[in-house]
Amino acid sequence: MSTTDTRSLLLETSLPGVSLWRRGKVRDVYDLGDRLLVVATDRISAFDVVLPTGIPDKGRVLTQLSLFWFELLRDIVPNHVISADVDAYPPELARHRDQLLGRSMLVAKTEPLPVECVVRGYIAGSGWKEYLTGGSVCGIPLPPGLQETDRLEPALFTPSTKAEVGHDRNISFSEAESLLGPGRAREVRDASLRIYGRARAHAEARGIILADTKFEFGVTDGRLLWIDEALTPDSSRFWPKDGYAPGHGQPSFDKQYVRDYLESLAWDKRPPAPSLPDDVVARTREKYREAHRRITGRELR
Repeated sequence: MSTTDTRSLLLETSLPGVSLWRRGKVRDVYDLGDRLLVVATDRISAFDVVLPTGIPDKGRVLTQLSLFWFELLRDIVPNHVISADVDAYPPELARHRDQLLGRSMLVAKTEPLPVECVVRGYIAGSGWKEYLTGGSVCGIPLPPGLQETDRLEPALFTPSTKAEVGHDRNISFSEAESLLGPGRAREVRDASLRIYGRARAHAEARGIILADTKFEFGVTDGRLLWIDEALTPDSSRFWPKDGYAPGHGQPSFDKQYVRDYLESLAWDKRPPAPSLPDDVVARTREKYREAHRRITGRELR
């Protein structure tokens, strides 16, 4: 990895004088009273373990891609973004500008809903494995004869629980109704499917297949807001449209490349995770940057 790449790497923020609320697998979140400051680092996780090696530019890609989608699709459902202009942040953040530039968002506080909203437009991953054994995906029966990575019409809404540790658990829509209430469950389902439909069309026009994705929503003053991240390589499967053919797995623009490398090692998927070699880091970095470039039509800032 070059010296320039190393300098651009941010694995953990340090903002003395600002109250740290939590460190997630990727994001550091600070409490500013009535608002939150969300900073996307360059950490990367696989199999629910944060790796010791980061991916330069990853946090900037996640933030700027999320901002693009939030703005493009805000007519479907409002989002939690207040500002991403570091120069307009509260004065106490000014001295931390270098850590925040291009990778942070000032957002509204919400009460996050206890359900992740997953939309699957193609049959892949755990959905494909379930289909092979039972002919369904997340309990939703599908027609016989589907191939791996076939397109699903209509796309499926497959909610899951949100686990702080370990894997999320797929749940039925009726379970989502029990957790959220029938009206709110229908609202997030309909919003998720509309967002996915518009985003899938946008991505396809730019040579990318949006295979599946997950959304998070929160509520403030009874109002539903789209929160967290939006249609990034961390929360979605992106495949190149050129060369797509069902019947097998597809090359991807997400962290599947990292997972594939780790699968080739004798690692039990428990901490501590192994380090990534320079070539895997460089290839993954370019995949993230290319996804951003294709979808937004502009270079990373």
